[in-house]
Amino acid sequence: MAFGRKKDIEVVTEETKVWECTSDGCNAWVRDNFKSSETPLCPICSCEMRQGIKLLQVVVNSSPKYKHS
Repeated sequence: MAFGRKKDIEVVTEETKVWECTSDGCNAWVRDNFKSSETPLCPICSCEMRQGIKLLQVVVNSSPKYKHS
C-alpha cells in the first residue's frame, strides 16, 4: 500500500499556435491566446516575433480581454 502517493494525472497536449522570438540569442515564446497585441514584441528582448507551432499542454485563457476565435 502506498499512502500519500498522488494519482498520476494525464497531461493533455495539442499543437498550439505560439509566437517565437526571432533573435538568435533569445529562446522566448508566448502562446497565441496569451499574446499582448496582434503582432507582439518579445517580452524579454523586445525583438520581433514570428508565428509557430509547439506541442504543449492544454491551457485555457479565461481572461475577459481574450476573445476566443
